[in-house]
Amino acid sequence: MIKNLLRFIIAVIFILSGFVKAVDLVGFSFKMEEYFSPSVFNMLFLEKFALLFSIIVVVLELFLGFMLLLKLKLKFTLSILIALCLFFGFLTFYSAYYNVVTDCGCFGDAIKFTPWQSFIKDVILLVGLIILFFLYRKDFGKQDAYTFSSKKESSNKFKYILLGIFSLAMIYIMAQGILHEPMIDFRDYKIGTDLQAEKLKIAKHPSEYKTFYSLKNTKTGEVLKVNQDDYIKETKYWQEGSPWKIEEGKNESVIVKEGYKSEIVKFKIEDPTGMELTDEIIKAPKAILVFSYHPKDISPEVLKEVEDKVKSHKDAVIFGVSTDPNTFKTIKNMMMDGTAIKTIARSNPFVLTLQNGKIIDKQPAKDYIKK
Repeated sequence: MIKNLLRFIIAVIFILSGFVKAVDLVGFSFKMEEYFSPSVFNMLFLEKFALLFSIIVVVLELFLGFMLLLKLKLKFTLSILIALCLFFGFLTFYSAYYNVVTDCGCFGDAIKFTPWQSFIKDVILLVGLIILFFLYRKDFGKQDAYTFSSKKESSNKFKYILLGIFSLAMIYIMAQGILHEPMIDFRDYKIGTDLQAEKLKIAKHPSEYKTFYSLKNTKTGEVLKVNQDDYIKETKYWQEGSPWKIEEGKNESVIVKEGYKSEIVKFKIEDPTGMELTDEIIKAPKAILVFSYHPKDISPEVLKEVEDKVKSHKDAVIFGVSTDPNTFKTIKNMMMDGTAIKTIARSNPFVLTLQNGKIIDKQPAKDYIKK
């Protein structure tokens, strides 16, 4: 009973982890690109394969998790899952130790884990899988698939039918996310989100930070971490002739009170001169924004068609938002951080429609053109 319960829990965790990433494979591929970036593993040549790697990882999580749930090919399934956990454990430990990728994307945008939380989760799963491997070792010698028992054969046929149905459903969900929009949107930019209201919540409930100074005693060599309040109160740290000196470049800003968290905080649109127009956009009766996170990759034909289509809406504020001030040819160019654009747009280009600051429509440009 214990080993079956443990098997069920671990299988469900892998299936859920794979599912939330399968729904939004493009979003997970952006996370993979972070690992290939110069600041992490510096493997820029792999960036163009980020989506492929994302598909492979998600397929392994989903199908191996479902096979574990059905108790199919246990030795093979557990062995690959252990290897997968070791791989994820290395990535999450590297992210946490060097503080390079602040969110591994283990559960997509549905559940946010810090790097250390992700690493601990991987360690717990790894221990659980090793325990399962030990508990089920006596079953490995038995045939998992077909035996001379007609009952066993019928049971396994049913399991493989279930696996096939599950596979087809997951393939459909993944294809929808890649070709169109995620079937389930876990992001802060889902349809119905009121950007004005979100901005107000962020302003009313900001996070609070304290600066910790790294102080070194020039006489004894002792090093202390002192928060900004204690530094001001204790005159011995800063009075004339004090041996305590602030070490440049070693001060830290630490969050002491978590404010309202939302990705909308990064929704900041500027013109090419640096003038912010965010308020004008979210307060407009209607605004249509065309986003691009990779301007150089846009097809000229698609760009022309989408610009012609949005310009037909005479009653709307219309802007093209990208990382290059020369991306759009017939609509006004605006600028936005590339990572922030990727949070909104899962295709390149992408069209977002606002009504009094509320998201009423969002879709890839190719779908918007056909509408």
